[in-house]
Amino acid sequence: MRLKALAIAAGMLACAASSHARITRVVIDETVPAFCKGAACTSYGEAGRYEQIAGRAFGELDPRDPLNRIIQDIELAKDADGKVRYVASFVITKPVDMSKASGMLWHDVPNRGRPLVLDERERETGDVGLASAWQGDNAGFGTELGTTVRPKMSVGGNHWLQVPVAKNPNGSPITGRVFARIINRSGASAQPLIVQTNPVPYMPATLDTSQATLVSRDHESMEGVVTGERTISSADWKWCSGGTFEKPQPFAVSSSKGEQPNTLPLQICLKGGFNAAKLYQVVYTAKDPYVLGIGFAAWRDVASFFRYSGSDDAGTANPLAGRITSSITRGRSQSGNYLRGWLHLGFNQDEAKRQVHDGMWPIIAGRRIALNYRWAQPDGVLELYQAGSEGPQWWVPYPDQARGLPTRSILDRCNATKTCPKVIEHFGAAEIWGLKLGPEWVGTSAKEDIPLPANVRRYYVASTSHGGGAGGFDTSLPSAGVNKPIECPGNNSGFGVLAANPMPHTETFRALSFHFRNWVMRNTLPPQSRYPTMRAGQLVEPTKAAMGFPTIPGLRATAPEPGFINPVLDYDWGPGFDPNDGSGVPIDGLPRIKRVIRTLVPKVNADGNEVGGVPVVLLDAPLGTYLGWNITADGERPFHKGKLCMYAGGMVPFARTRAERVGSGDTRLSLEERYTDHVGYVAAVKKAAAGAVGQGFLLQRDAEGLVKAAEGSGVLR
Repeated sequence: MRLKALAIAAGMLACAASSHARITRVVIDETVPAFCKGAACTSYGEAGRYEQIAGRAFGELDPRDPLNRIIQDIELAKDADGKVRYVASFVITKPVDMSKASGMLWHDVPNRGRPLVLDERERETGDVGLASAWQGDNAGFGTELGTTVRPKMSVGGNHWLQVPVAKNPNGSPITGRVFARIINRSGASAQPLIVQTNPVPYMPATLDTSQATLVSRDHESMEGVVTGERTISSADWKWCSGGTFEKPQPFAVSSSKGEQPNTLPLQICLKGGFNAAKLYQVVYTAKDPYVLGIGFAAWRDVASFFRYSGSDDAGTANPLAGRITSSITRGRSQSGNYLRGWLHLGFNQDEAKRQVHDGMWPIIAGRRIALNYRWAQPDGVLELYQAGSEGPQWWVPYPDQARGLPTRSILDRCNATKTCPKVIEHFGAAEIWGLKLGPEWVGTSAKEDIPLPANVRRYYVASTSHGGGAGGFDTSLPSAGVNKPIECPGNNSGFGVLAANPMPHTETFRALSFHFRNWVMRNTLPPQSRYPTMRAGQLVEPTKAAMGFPTIPGLRATAPEPGFINPVLDYDWGPGFDPNDGSGVPIDGLPRIKRVIRTLVPKVNADGNEVGGVPVVLLDAPLGTYLGWNITADGERPFHKGKLCMYAGGMVPFARTRAERVGSGDTRLSLEERYTDHVGYVAAVKKAAAGAVGQGFLLQRDAEGLVKAAEGSGVLR
């Protein structure tokens, strides 16, 4: 009787499980030996050799489930049986012999679909890597979204997520107003509509240009003040897929089956051609919005399958079954912003009520991604009119005073379900200056530090560019080509006046990875948070005077100056948009700017280098001024001249001798005044490395490598 009862209970559980959102089928497309040169493959300690497995995960969602109901337009994407389906690519990196695996899974978020490889240090400890797709609008990556095409995945291939298109209940297309921009382009040829580096994914509902508005602009400030806007006659431009206004290549709105044609990017042909000194902006009626919020559920369910399931519905075995005991998810930049949004909307709980990931690491990512609303453009990097700073960006309940929003936090939902992970976040200066990080620390009122909860650690790598620079020591010397121009990130934004900032994140990242792994697997606490605070007097207004920034040869006397930072703008997205969750249907066309949110930045020392961050050897034994910002130069892309070079960093080397610095009017001590000679500089590096090791922000192995590199450098030779 007891066995019979257990069998009945098991059957009921199986039926219940089948009604949940889940991965129903996994297809393995490729399995290859990893980290090989020819026939020789690297073996990593006790873990031995590695292999990589590429495939596709087929998932289905129940729109009625409370965990899925938050997905924008999910009710408008159902199949005939009421379920919503998707296909996600994945790549696993694992020991060939899983009995030798450590039990740690690193679930990495692809940035714009790019492939990812498990770090060498993590292979040495026998860890497992998983990368899977979340972005459903990256049509340029080999899949025709909205069709039945499901291409195979390959190791080293770009990731893609196939999601459905939302339709009206009667099956007719959904339409809405969308904006797109053309920046720093010139000549008679057609120009594409690009978000960051990928095509705008939304097709026009009609090719009738009188149903759209194209304008040119002479200038716009970081705060959104526009001058010299002119409306271009609908007779003077055309939708096209190439060519010129006189000889355009035709653009098809849809195929014969109503599917999206393979004609991206959408382009504009302009009579008389484009002027690089102007910005062009089009607002048009688009059709067929992708249900991009499915990307949150797909990420959750792929992770849950590989961590908890034995096989799919057809009996295909999970290659990681029974071997994962801990997991950390991490993402850089756009991908880290994705994770913050994923957690905020409650997706770290799967539909069996299990916690998906034990740890979460948003890297150089200070906001939540704008993904879960109709017509979202998640490739955006917070240029003008791009969503992504709405709602709470902080980790404890705190009022959004400037915008009049209620007291909330990123952790509200996971706190309610007791599924909050341990969190590490780390940033550099570029995230403050170019990517609107500031309000996460002090809120929209910027009156006080917002505290951190016990499960969150925050680390600031001062004076660094987005993701850090090349590292090394010769990279800071003019003789090593330090004056080579750097291209500004973003949509064809131009070049920086200053050389690239070489201040690295690499060694700090390795130390944090070591600590995070031990925090999750052994509950060993990492170092205390380290970042600039108002309490310590380290956060000030973004002006030269408030920062204490020195006058440096090669920079404008007023740099940095008011209006130079990229601020958070309080947009009016209309009554159909929920700013707390970044969900809903935004207002047609462009949002109205209601206010500019006050932003603070770190103070600097007499060298112009920031204070308040974690110890970094090159910062503590500096060879110049390292900046999280750069200035856009004039040239072939003049629209951004003199403005912030997006999120690129820059540097200005120190003079070699006192005579050189005095002759140029440089107040910063020269290399000889600081270190005397090469031996003195190596001694400074040794001291800085020992200090960083002692504080837990540098591993001894890396410290020894930095000292060796300093000894072999050309500094004061």
